[in-house]
Amino acid sequence: MPKLPAPPLPAALKAPPPRPGDENGKATPLDHAAEAGITVVDWVDERTSLTGAARWLMFRKVPQGTNWFYTLGSATMFAFLSQAVTGVILAMYYRPDPSGGAYESVRYVTNDVFLGQFVRGMHKWGSSVMVILVFLHMGRTFFFGAYKYPRELNWVIGVVLLILTMIMSFTGYLLPFDQRAYWATVVGVNINGTGPLIGPYLSDFLRGGSEFGATTLSRFYAIHMLLVPGAIIALIGAHLYLVTKLGTTAPPWQKAEAPDELREELL
Repeated sequence: MPKLPAPPLPAALKAPPPRPGDENGKATPLDHAAEAGITVVDWVDERTSLTGAARWLMFRKVPQGTNWFYTLGSATMFAFLSQAVTGVILAMYYRPDPSGGAYESVRYVTNDVFLGQFVRGMHKWGSSVMVILVFLHMGRTFFFGAYKYPRELNWVIGVVLLILTMIMSFTGYLLPFDQRAYWATVVGVNINGTGPLIGPYLSDFLRGGSEFGATTLSRFYAIHMLLVPGAIIALIGAHLYLVTKLGTTAPPWQKAEAPDELREELL
């Protein structure tokens, strides 16, 4: 009985052809590792189609005259990421206990935890850096006229992000729960209470009642760790989407030039 030929292998199961320059057509272990990485990426992309979104995000038109002023937004985002990472590390040791646990946990991180003072310093000074970068980024946007049509919604989102950044700084200032943090927060909440209409209600909400206490610290901790970061992450996503979709504006000193076809028609 004649032997039937083996069925043809699918293209995905066939060995790739030898690369130019390979000795005797043999792949090295490094080639196998690279091929495995490409296979994994192809497997993920086939099920998620992420490369299309990546191309849409990365390969877009950038106006002439783009300079270092345009990196302030990215710098602000990376400052937020640094705050998020260091904040998660600090949260592993922090205890929102007003009877001494909060202060002792901060002291323990600063003095006893390996690299604790370094991480806390990054978080403490990183908050100031983030506030400065937000103001610089918004100043650049205003003076370059990037808030005008069709980018008004992106400007509104940026203003909300600025407010949330200030709320993040205000709520985080109380967490060490030392004398300076306590009385500074008392002053800040009392100032909020002087606002029209919602001022007194806002102060009662922040205090968790009529007086400062355990509820106040827990509420500030929840706002600082959960509420505000979640809102910032969502708005940063919307902000980046609109920046990518609408593009960036050219610097005001850059002269706009008509396309060649239109210039020929005008001449």
